[in-house]
Amino acid sequence: MFLASWIWGTAVILCCVSWFLLGRRRRRQGEPPLENGFLPYLGCALKFGANPLEFLKEKQKKHGHIFTCHVAGKYIHFLTDPFSYHAMMRQGKHLDWKKFHFATSAKAFGHGSIDPAEGNTTENFHQTFIRTLQGNALDALIEAMMENLQYVMLQSRAPKLQSNTWVTEGLYTFCCQVMFESGFLTLFGKEFNSNNEKNLSSKQETERAHILNALENFKEFDKIFPALVAGLPIHLFKSAHSAREKLGEALLHKNLLKRDNLSELVTLRMFLNDTLSTFDDMEKAKTHVAVLWASQANTIPATFWTLFHLLKSPEAMRAATKEVQSVLESAEESVSLDGQHISLNRKQLDNMPILDSIIKEAMRLSSASMTFRVAKEDFTLHLENDSYNIRKDDIVALYPQLLHFDPEIYVDPLTFKYDRFLNEKGEEKTDFYRNGRKLKHYYMPFGTGIAKCPGRLFAVHEIKQFLALIFSYFEIELVDSNVKCPSLDQSRAGLGILQPSNDVDFRYRLKCL
Repeated sequence: MFLASWIWGTAVILCCVSWFLLGRRRRRQGEPPLENGFLPYLGCALKFGANPLEFLKEKQKKHGHIFTCHVAGKYIHFLTDPFSYHAMMRQGKHLDWKKFHFATSAKAFGHGSIDPAEGNTTENFHQTFIRTLQGNALDALIEAMMENLQYVMLQSRAPKLQSNTWVTEGLYTFCCQVMFESGFLTLFGKEFNSNNEKNLSSKQETERAHILNALENFKEFDKIFPALVAGLPIHLFKSAHSAREKLGEALLHKNLLKRDNLSELVTLRMFLNDTLSTFDDMEKAKTHVAVLWASQANTIPATFWTLFHLLKSPEAMRAATKEVQSVLESAEESVSLDGQHISLNRKQLDNMPILDSIIKEAMRLSSASMTFRVAKEDFTLHLENDSYNIRKDDIVALYPQLLHFDPEIYVDPLTFKYDRFLNEKGEEKTDFYRNGRKLKHYYMPFGTGIAKCPGRLFAVHEIKQFLALIFSYFEIELVDSNVKCPSLDQSRAGLGILQPSNDVDFRYRLKCL
């Protein structure tokens, strides 16, 4: 027994020594400083994953504005100087923004590759999203979301809303349910036709039960999403795998065709799936699961953080409420509980600079997205004052949280300041400086360049709609006005807006209108 243990122990030690001597990358002349880490394959992954911001600050202090880290089998070159960000953006000839995203989507959601070069489809997904989430298509989404938010807040949740009675709930739970249900109805339509009054109430209850079941499956799947991005197979997570399959079942084309008021995004994606791809029925459905995840995973926590900071800042709440009331009055919209819904169009929502600033500030404090590009070939990356050699298949990355928390750019960066993105005239502020130089890139929760999130405009508009309706219909307050701000859940670093590490109790009741 002892001999066997000794043999195995010796073998492990020899493997580690062999990797250390032979398997570790050696820095070549002209390449950025290299951090291999001490663990085979993982490299710096554990330290990076524990607290990416502090890890990158430490390496930045040690190596300067560019360095390479070995993370889970990949070599990632981090650019930390915001004046060098454009250098990555203009390297389209040498850097591929699609490869990482396409591979991650297929791995996480379980559909075949959506890279046209792989032969499964000829659809240009990015163009599909731009076409259906921006321009004129955005107006229809805003209109539908406005209607669905009010339906969910006032009708779907009606049993909780007894006159003048406070309802206590977790703030994140509330934001999650309202935004998921409203967003699901906006993108994927309704099972019932509201023009047909026969058994409408029963159909609405059934519909809500189905959507809340989808929400539970979404949350179960979303919990392990970081592990899937890191490369772990979903079969290791039995309940999450089952949840993803159930979401796929719900979004099969045969089931979507039974629904009314499908969005242009989903309608077009169904058509392109059927005409331009060789995907089977479940793979088609899983591309819709990807759309569902993308529409919810960052919007829900962004909504939470925005409302939480408003509840913690009476000054911000007063300014935001006043702005919403002013826009409603200008639009001649009256607030009542008699079934007449508020209607705010895109132009009116765009005329809310205070809400814009509040949402930006909340997202600045909670965003931990990463921007990736994969090297197509060996090439030389030219920065402002230096040049570095990059190897084929290496990743060049930006981590904008370094930018968002830089005290040279944002004074007192860890403090919520609702008017941080307003100038002296009360309009959008775009002048931010570092070392006396004006920055082009100073706010990047949605990424940058050609891969910038195509749904960013809709996301901001739906948070504005949510807030405008909350202010109009409800009295709200924290159960404990002295509650501390929850910490950020670092397990999702690199994926977008971080979730809170714990929920916060708040209470709400209908206004007497």
